[in-house]
Amino acid sequence: MDKLSIRDLNVKGKRVFIRADFNVPLENGKVADDTRIRATLPTLKLAIERGARLVVASHLGRPKGKHDPKFSLAPVAERLKELLGRPVIFASDCIGQEALSRSQALKNGDLLLLENLRFHAEEEKNDEGFSRQLASLCDRIFVNDAFGAAHRAHASVVGITKFVDQAAAGLLMEQELSYLGKALTDPERPFLAILGGAKVSDKIEVIQNLMRIANSMLIGGAMAYTFFRARKFTTGKSLVEADKTDLALTLLGEAVERCFRIVLPVDHVLARSPDDTQTQIAGVESTPADWMGLDIGPKTIDLFCKEIAAAKTIVWNGPLGMFEKPAFANGTLAIARAVADATAAGATSIVGGGDSVAAVEQAGVAKKISHISTGGGASLEFLAGQKLPGVEALTPREA
Repeated sequence: MDKLSIRDLNVKGKRVFIRADFNVPLENGKVADDTRIRATLPTLKLAIERGARLVVASHLGRPKGKHDPKFSLAPVAERLKELLGRPVIFASDCIGQEALSRSQALKNGDLLLLENLRFHAEEEKNDEGFSRQLASLCDRIFVNDAFGAAHRAHASVVGITKFVDQAAAGLLMEQELSYLGKALTDPERPFLAILGGAKVSDKIEVIQNLMRIANSMLIGGAMAYTFFRARKFTTGKSLVEADKTDLALTLLGEAVERCFRIVLPVDHVLARSPDDTQTQIAGVESTPADWMGLDIGPKTIDLFCKEIAAAKTIVWNGPLGMFEKPAFANGTLAIARAVADATAAGATSIVGGGDSVAAVEQAGVAKKISHISTGGGASLEFLAGQKLPGVEALTPREA
C-alpha cells in the first residue's frame, strides 16, 4: 500500500480524528448487527494503546441532512463501550462547542464518539467550512478506517484532509486495500471472479475490468437472465434488463476475443413466484412463460464448484439466487462452502457485498474466507478500476 498507515504515526498525546464506518442496523434502540463496529476495533485499540486521544466519527443511515433521533449513534456508543470494555464519551453533535470542548478535555486513551455526521447536509456536500470544523476537533492527524465510505467525496472522508498534516489509513482500510489491490495487480492464478445479484447494469464496469485481469468469471443470480435473453433463450417471468441485452451480447463477444471464460448456469430452480413453494429444476434454454428462475440448479452447482476448486484467487460479489428466500438459497450457500473449501486448499478468497457476506455467515464459513470486505459499493468501484476519493485523499507514504 502506497499510503500512510496509522502504524506510521506518532499519536501519543495527540487528538486523532478517526473516520469509522458504524453504519449498522438498529432495532428497538440497540445495535442489531455489530460486524462493522468490530471490524474497526483493531484500529481503535492500537490508537488507544499508543496513547492517542480518539475523536471518532461516522454516518448512520440517510437522515437527509437533518437531526433525526432514529439515526442517532447513541446506541453505537453503548455497544462500542461494551466491546472495548472502557468508557465511550458521546457528543450530541459532530461540530459545535460541545464537540470541541469534549475533544479538548480528552486524556490519553480516551475515546469520544461524535453524533451522526449526516445530520448536517454539509457532510455529503463536502462543504469546506464543515470540513474545517471537523478538523478543529483534532491535532491535525486524520485516520480513515471507513472503506465502506471511501467511494464518497464527503467532508469527513475527503474535505477534512485539506486541514490536517497527516491523513492515514486505519488497519481495516489498509487490509481492504491490500487484499483488493493484490487481486487487481498481482493475483495468484487462476484468478476466478464470481458475480451475482440482480442487474448487469450495476456491474458492467466490474465485468469489463475483470475481463482484463481475471482468467474466468462465473455469472449467476438474476443478472444471468439478461445474458440468456441475449442468447435468444426464453426466460419466462425471470428478471431481465431488456434494455441491456445488446450490452450482454457485446460482453460475451469481448470475452471470446480476449480468450476470457464467462461461465453461465446450465440449469436452474424455477417457481411461479418467489413465494411459491412448488418448484422445478430445468435447463436454462427454455423457461415456461409463467415460471421464473430463482436459483442455480444442481448441475450448475457442480460446474461452478469445480471452477472454484481450481482457482487460486477468488473474488465474489453478489448472490447466485434469491438468497433471502430459504427455498432459493441452496445455490448461494453451496458456493459459499465451495469458496471456503478452496481457501482451505490454499486459495485467496475475497467476498464483498451484503448478500454474499450474509451467505458465508449463514453457511458458517465466514472465518474460513481470506478477507470479507466491509464496503459493498466501494469494493465494486475498486474492482471496476475506479479511483476511490477517500483513498486518493490519504497522504502518500514516502519511498
